[in-house]
Amino acid sequence: MTKHIAIVGAGLGGLMLARVLHVHGIAATVYEADTSAHARTQGGMLDIHQDTGQSALKAAGLYQQFVALVHPGGEAIRVLDKDGAVLFEQADDGTGGRPEVLRGELRRILLASLPATTIAWGHKLTALEALDGGRHALVFADGATVTADLLVGADGAWSKVRPLLLDAKPVYAGKTFVETFLFDSDRRHPASAAAVGGGALFVMASGQGIFAHREPHGVLHAYVALNKPEDWMATVDFTDRTGALAQVAQEFAGWAPALTALITASDTDPVARAIKTLPIAAAWERRPGLTLLGDAAHLMVPSGEGANLAMYDGAELAMAIVAHPGDLEAALAAYERALFPRAANAADGARDIFDRCFGPDAPRSLIEMFTGAGE
Repeated sequence: MTKHIAIVGAGLGGLMLARVLHVHGIAATVYEADTSAHARTQGGMLDIHQDTGQSALKAAGLYQQFVALVHPGGEAIRVLDKDGAVLFEQADDGTGGRPEVLRGELRRILLASLPATTIAWGHKLTALEALDGGRHALVFADGATVTADLLVGADGAWSKVRPLLLDAKPVYAGKTFVETFLFDSDRRHPASAAAVGGGALFVMASGQGIFAHREPHGVLHAYVALNKPEDWMATVDFTDRTGALAQVAQEFAGWAPALTALITASDTDPVARAIKTLPIAAAWERRPGLTLLGDAAHLMVPSGEGANLAMYDGAELAMAIVAHPGDLEAALAAYERALFPRAANAADGARDIFDRCFGPDAPRSLIEMFTGAGE
C-alpha cells in the first residue's frame, strides 16, 4: 500500500496500530507532540486483559516480550476498611488472566519494534483541513504540513482529530484523583508497604477512597480519589508538597496511619487529575479517510479497560486494513461496526465499576464484584 497513513499520538493505541501494520508490510507515520520517548513519565501499572490487550500483543508479535515484563504477584488484591482491617484478600496464583506490567515498559517494547523513522517526534498538531478524496492536511506547530490518505486520531482525551467526527467534549465525572509515590517502601514505609501487599490495594468509602499498587523495586503508587467540584484543584497549591498533601490527607482524617501515609509521605509532588469522560457512547457518521481509536474515540472513567481497549482498537484497525487491501473505506467501515458496540459495552462496564467503588454500598459492592456475589 502506497497511501500515507498518519497516526496522531504515540500512546499505546497509536503505536499498536503502527506495529501491526508494520508486521504486515504496511507503512505508517506516527506524529507525536512530545520531543522524544523520554519527554514525560508514562504512568503506572496496567493489568493486561486476555481478550483485548494480550490479543493485540499477539497480533503485534510481541506477546513473549510482554510476558517478560510481567510484575510477579501483581494480580494480588486487598480490600481494607479505613481502619486498616482486611475485608477481602485474593492472592496472585497466576491464573487471573490480567498480569500487571508498567505502562512505560509496554510502550518501550512497542517503540523498539518499529523502524526509527516511524515516529515523527516534536510534531504538535495545530490544524487540520479536509481535502478532496478523503484526504486531510495536517499542520504542525513548527509550520510543517503533511497530507494523509488516512488520518487516525489516537491522541487521547483532548483529541484534536475528534472534532472532525464528534461534537462531544469530555465532561467532569465528579471525582479528582491525586497521584502520589512512596519509594523504597519496604525499608522506609513498612506499615504502608504491608497494607498494600504484593499487588493492588483498594480502600473505598462512599464518594472517596485510596487505590494503590506495588510497583517494582518497592515503589508504592497511589491514587487518592476525592469527591470534589471540578474547580477544587484551583484551591490547592500543588507546588507546596507538604501543604497540599496535608490538605488532601485531611479528607481522610481518622483513617489508619498506614493508609494516610500513602498521602503524607509522598516522595513526589502530588499531581491532581480531574476525571473526565465522554458523555455519549462512541458513534459517528462514516467520513472518508478518518477514524479514531482509544480515548480519542471512547474516553471513559478509570476501570482497567482504557489501555487494553486502545491497544485492541489499534490491532483491530490494522487487521481491517490488511483484510481490505486497496480499499480504506471498506476497512474503516468494518472497524467501526465492531468498535461502536465494543466501546459502548466497555463504557457501561467502567461506570458500573466506578459506582461500585464509590457508591453508597462501598466497599461491600466492590467486594461483591471481586467474588461474583449477586451475579
